[in-house]
Amino acid sequence: MRVTAPYILSFFLAGALTLLTLILQNYEFLLYAVTVIILIIILYQTDQYFKFNKLGLWLFNIWLVLHILGGLASYDGVRFYDLILLDLVGEPYYILKYDQFVHFYCYIVIAMLMWSVIHSIVKQNISNTVACIITILAASSLGALNEIIEFLAFIMLGTEGVGGYVNTAIDLVANLLGAIVGTLYMNSKKDKYS
Repeated sequence: MRVTAPYILSFFLAGALTLLTLILQNYEFLLYAVTVIILIIILYQTDQYFKFNKLGLWLFNIWLVLHILGGLASYDGVRFYDLILLDLVGEPYYILKYDQFVHFYCYIVIAMLMWSVIHSIVKQNISNTVACIITILAASSLGALNEIIEFLAFIMLGTEGVGGYVNTAIDLVANLLGAIVGTLYMNSKKDKYS
């Protein structure tokens, strides 16, 4: 299978993420780097079957950059993932943080990619409603898996970088909202991406 530009960039960014986590000795984020590499390999290996839309793959790379910045960059001594972008809801929820924005954005992208998977698996006509529900559930399930990986990082490394229960719950809501937006976008473009 030919390596296309979006995948070249994905592998480069994953390599940069891994290298930066090693240099900075950020072992919590090293777990995420390994997870990202596995995810990119899965996308690349299954692209020939699912024919992921190119827009989704390019947006995935933007998410990678946002993710790298979120965990490894800081502003005024505050890690990007902890920055409050807009103070819409104060303590204890702190909505809208950079972390919540990245979760929302990520699951827009994941839903766009899952749309390709769902439409490749379901060969017969499927109603728009069923396709949308399955895509939202699939993308949200990956969001739940992401939260499990964050929990494993907390258990294995004893780090607090991922936040507590409230953070996990807000992340899951952001994941679901992103999955809904991504699915609705793909459904509106279904003639192009089905």
